[in-house]
Amino acid sequence: MIGMTTSAAVIVDAAAYAQAVEDAVNASAAYYTGGTSVLDDDAYDRLVRGIAEWDAEHPDQILPGSPTGKVAGGAVEGDVPHTVAMLSLDNVFSAEEFTAWTASLARRIGHDVERFSVEPKLDGLAVAARYTHGRLTRLITRGDGTAGEDVSHAIGTIEGLPGELTEPVTVEVRGEVLMTTAQFEHANEVRTTHGGQPFANPRNAAAGTLRARDRAYTVPMTFFGYGLLALPGTEEEFAGQLGELAHSDLMARAAELGVNTTAGTAVPGVTADSVEQVLARVREIAALRAELPFGIDGIVIKADLAADQRAAGSGSRAPRWAIAYKLPAVEKITRLLEVQWNVGRTGIIAPRGVLEPVEIDGSTITYATLHNPADITRRDLRLGDHVMVHRAGDVIPRVEAPVAHLRTGEEQPIVFPEVCPRCGSGIDTGEQRWRCENGRNCHLVASLSYAVGRDQLDVEGLGHTRIVQLVEAGLVADLADLFALTRDQLLGLERMGETSTDNLLAALDTARGRPLSRVLCALGVRGTGRSMSRRIARYFATMDHIRAADAAAIQRVEGIGTEKAPSIVAELAELAPLIDKLAAAGVNMTEPGATPPAPATEDAQADADTDAENAAPVGGPLAGMTVVVTGAMTGVLEKLSRNQMNELIERAGGRASSSVSKKTSLVVAGDNAGSKRAKAESLGVRLAAPDEFATLVADFLD
Repeated sequence: MIGMTTSAAVIVDAAAYAQAVEDAVNASAAYYTGGTSVLDDDAYDRLVRGIAEWDAEHPDQILPGSPTGKVAGGAVEGDVPHTVAMLSLDNVFSAEEFTAWTASLARRIGHDVERFSVEPKLDGLAVAARYTHGRLTRLITRGDGTAGEDVSHAIGTIEGLPGELTEPVTVEVRGEVLMTTAQFEHANEVRTTHGGQPFANPRNAAAGTLRARDRAYTVPMTFFGYGLLALPGTEEEFAGQLGELAHSDLMARAAELGVNTTAGTAVPGVTADSVEQVLARVREIAALRAELPFGIDGIVIKADLAADQRAAGSGSRAPRWAIAYKLPAVEKITRLLEVQWNVGRTGIIAPRGVLEPVEIDGSTITYATLHNPADITRRDLRLGDHVMVHRAGDVIPRVEAPVAHLRTGEEQPIVFPEVCPRCGSGIDTGEQRWRCENGRNCHLVASLSYAVGRDQLDVEGLGHTRIVQLVEAGLVADLADLFALTRDQLLGLERMGETSTDNLLAALDTARGRPLSRVLCALGVRGTGRSMSRRIARYFATMDHIRAADAAAIQRVEGIGTEKAPSIVAELAELAPLIDKLAAAGVNMTEPGATPPAPATEDAQADADTDAENAAPVGGPLAGMTVVVTGAMTGVLEKLSRNQMNELIERAGGRASSSVSKKTSLVVAGDNAGSKRAKAESLGVRLAAPDEFATLVADFLD
């Protein structure tokens, strides 16, 4: 069950309580006025829970500034009154707390809730959009719940909030303004280009951007509606209809008016008839969280029926008929202590941040990616900075940005390497990702270890230790040298007897016959991997055709765009001597069952048809299907690696994919299948257990 282990901050006396209230008020004011805060979400939640516990135990000592009685954002004074109070939500952090809340709600209204609505809790800024006769005339923040700040200057910069509704009605749409991941990256690029500090995260970016009036630039944001209500001047009959609609029907009505809602996302709002169904949906949304193009920090659960909402009523801070089920924080503030420069197997020099350890979603994070030198410069990162670190699901933790307002002046610039930190050679800085001029030879052992791995040439008996031995003995200087090894050379190595020598030579001989897709993958061309290597090999059929292809021809392979294609062509040219040497050593350079593409024509449709014909074999039980594999396989599929499963899919006529979408035809869900299974279920994609799938493709199993 999804739940938070976050405990309340411990408040030991009245002085500590007063300090906690002051810290909470300052953090809220900083966020709601400028999109910044000295506390991350988790720290703020802990603080507020501690204050709430103190308030409950010391009702005669509650300070006027305590956030427990205020609407979120109450530090901001608004100048535009709300016609209906714009309240925030109380929180629960576990299934047990949610179940207790539903029991309390049932006692309040005199019966169990008949139906719940369940929606993602979007991580942005709440606003009210007022429409007069169908035209957007005013945009107001939540403020203190009774009045908000006029931010109508932002009208026209928010996607999903139309300037005109599909009907000429007078209504107020309430919802959340946020930045998607793509919008956030764009906003920071524009902001830093204009000399500003990058935003720490998308929520801060949305809050700061929404209020900005005098910037020399604008950046887009996105709106998702979560409420619809009548305004003074609304036609009486229409107002009466809105007042009787269930929340789920209100959202459908908002969508009809042209307002963006979660209905078109991977986590649409749904209804549930029981606590168990609500909790099942909570698990589904939580599993999809890492894949969403926008941030969520929980799930909002409401009594769906208008009658239940009226019976429950509202308090001064929050409605009693709705609750926010908070998810574990995926972002925390910590300090950047050091930057390490690591060299990968292809010679890429990648910076990695060493962090003051911080716990995010149950894991202690000590390292995070810093992307590349250009990104470090653009974000103006410095050693000693407080930084916002993001981690969701299995995503590699990344440093989003410095929390610039926490700087003390003692931070130091990050020093970039002038020579390769591994071998001391020069550095090619021509692209955003820097590379050692020695390329693969800089980290030859890593490059060879990858090439002979299970999903590439699969050379049994050639592990890391043996490769180090071969390199240090001067017997191997590149991949092709492995196939030139003699029995005498191997017998001359320490701990190499006759049996192990003969077995290794036999394994190398077997590797010579691997299909072209495996050979191409073993070369480790940047911008390709196992799946892409298979697509390229299937499309071109032979290494000669691949090497003869220009960027335009390479782009005909599915998944290769205008940026990646020239890079692949250039690297294949760079690898030409090695490829020639491999071919001379007898390594296979063709893809079984694939047919070389027909010569390009001016007829784009003919080209597209040719592409489709070469993308997958004709026929087979999976012909025309896109298949995703997730979870641990069992039965006859148990010993297959994920790469081997993908190869099986393609042999059976299908296309292997790593992500679930509306275009997915089938998801093979094994044990402990998580977010991909949940997404398939939400999209109505067909699911198959491993044994069912094995039966379907039985004729193509090796």
